[in-house]
Amino acid sequence: MATNFAFIGGLGGWEILLIVLVLLIFFGAKRIPELAKGLGRGIREFKDATKEIKDEIEEGTRNTTTTTKS
Repeated sequence: MATNFAFIGGLGGWEILLIVLVLLIFFGAKRIPELAKGLGRGIREFKDATKEIKDEIEEGTRNTTTTTKS
């Protein structure tokens, strides 16, 4: 029974296990939480930046539509 995880491009359980083992070999068990924490911070900063840009664009389009109606 192969379980595919849609959020990671159809990787199965064996592929994920292999990736985890390679990470353990390269970085060791002590460094993996630090790497995951850094990755989480990076993803959070990216989401915040994209949300900020989206909000600025939406505000700009609202200002444009209100000035064209006047």
